[in-house]
Amino acid sequence: MSLERPVAPDPYALLPAVPTFVLASTDVTDGRPIDKRFAHGSAGGQNLSPQLSWSGFPEPTRSFVVTCLDPDAPTGSGFWHWSMVNVPVTVTDLPTGAGEPEGAFCVRTDFGERGYGGPAPPAGDRPHRYIFAVHAVDVERLDVTPDTPPAVVGFNLAFHTLARALIRPTFQVPG
Repeated sequence: MSLERPVAPDPYALLPAVPTFVLASTDVTDGRPIDKRFAHGSAGGQNLSPQLSWSGFPEPTRSFVVTCLDPDAPTGSGFWHWSMVNVPVTVTDLPTGAGEPEGAFCVRTDFGERGYGGPAPPAGDRPHRYIFAVHAVDVERLDVTPDTPPAVVGFNLAFHTLARALIRPTFQVPG
């Protein structure tokens, strides 16, 4: 069975344009492979979320949403690996292996679990992009619950995102 297919478009390029700000990491680099320790256990990793820090977001920001999406998953809709909502505006750094800051919570990933779920593309597939995004939001709390699907979180973000910062590392499991 061949997994060859066209590269999916960048999903954020399909949304209305918003300003950007600085997103940095000591653990992942834009366009570079992710270290295996950040991969899901099913891909032989330790399932640690990478360190992320951000700055330069707009002044009216009231909270953040942190997400990770694999647009290259063979699903037709990508694969959500992380959606942490209602991160307080005072939190601008998540350490490696971060939990939820006070007041924030994670919705279920497409693995069906809350929290971070690391990369786990099909063995032998081309490198997948993992889009880590920090969304600067204009409200302190999105009107969602821990049972809200990540796509609905994204829908809510379409109406509340002031700015967005992205890092797009890659990961591949050899065939």
